[in-house]
Amino acid sequence: MKRMAVLVFYLLFCMLVTACSFSQLQPKVKVGAEVLLENHITELEGKRVGLVMNPTARVAGSHMLDTLLASGVNVTALFAPEHGFRGDVGAGEKIEDGIDQATGLPVFSLYGDTKKPTPDMLEKVDLLLFDMQDVGGRFYTYNVTLGNIISATASEDVPIWVLDRPNPAGGELISGWMMQKDHQSFVGRYPIPMVHGMTLGELAKMMVGEQWIPNADDAEVKVIPMKGWERSMRWSQTGLDWISPSPNLPTFDHAFVYLGTVLFEGVNISEGRGTSDPFLKIGSPTTQLNSGHIAQLRRSFSGVNIERISFTPKAIPGKSRNPDFKDERCHGIRIQVTDPTAFDPVKLGVTLLSVMLDATPDAELNDFIQKLSGIDKKKLLRQLSKNTYLENWEKTGKEFSEKRSRYLLYNESSM
Repeated sequence: MKRMAVLVFYLLFCMLVTACSFSQLQPKVKVGAEVLLENHITELEGKRVGLVMNPTARVAGSHMLDTLLASGVNVTALFAPEHGFRGDVGAGEKIEDGIDQATGLPVFSLYGDTKKPTPDMLEKVDLLLFDMQDVGGRFYTYNVTLGNIISATASEDVPIWVLDRPNPAGGELISGWMMQKDHQSFVGRYPIPMVHGMTLGELAKMMVGEQWIPNADDAEVKVIPMKGWERSMRWSQTGLDWISPSPNLPTFDHAFVYLGTVLFEGVNISEGRGTSDPFLKIGSPTTQLNSGHIAQLRRSFSGVNIERISFTPKAIPGKSRNPDFKDERCHGIRIQVTDPTAFDPVKLGVTLLSVMLDATPDAELNDFIQKLSGIDKKKLLRQLSKNTYLENWEKTGKEFSEKRSRYLLYNESSM
């Protein structure tokens, strides 16, 4: 028995050593917030600091607000983007000014009556720190919020520091239609593809350099870059924990597929809000998928499993209060990601859109799809029917890739 106990202990010890050795081999990206704490924290002394953040602004499990306060930084104001400073507000829901209950600090809404800081708000700060995890999609509102803030701070002589974080989809994937001027909105303001392959720090530099925002010449933007991030990395290769950047993107798989299935927000077909898997479940009460549809999808993409399912959207407080087809039985598909490096989520989303339009007799596009895709819905349908959209993407993607090159902060090798 003693010999057996010793053997078991030895095996467990070997497994522990192996696990520790393996974890040490895994790359760990050092985000801009961590670099700030290590190398720039003394530069904040004597300044009134405002924070534009959400729950993703974390280092070593602690929110940057708490870390900065514990470090003696004079935080004087908080600014809340879509979903709120604490991340407890649903998509599209208006945010009101208020008081942060944990700290007593004022919270100013950037997603309510105004979507950019006013001069009165900026009177309380000498410097703004911007730290939020993006998902890499043009239609994700944090990049427009960032542009609004840069413009507002420029006119008030307030510097802004962008604490950079990874693009979860990587820095090489460029996909989808370019934004056309006629369809610009808060879910797509800048002339970039649906998926741009840039970090928010890089986009901030491009907004200023390309004069996309008012007061660009007066902007004082400092990007605190990451260390260890490479453009080829998908999220799982960063060594970082996933923290939901918004209520309906609970995992990286949801956020990655969202880059394409977001288009279903512009169609009378459910994108899965009101279920446990938003953007991974697609369907409607009238959808009639057959084996040919499923075979087409499975044949077209590797890296995903696609199966036919039925689901019933329900109201979920804080996530989806009134989802499409609430309490109605929907028929459609479920997507399971097996290898995010093996497929383009925008191509997947557009192929799904084509299949679901064919399988749903009463399906029709609404005007919102023009804001999401960036092009006229009639043109979109025409490109779908003639299968010419990939040619369009390749041409505009190459042009954008060349234009963005001067603003990139990271190359293929680790910093």
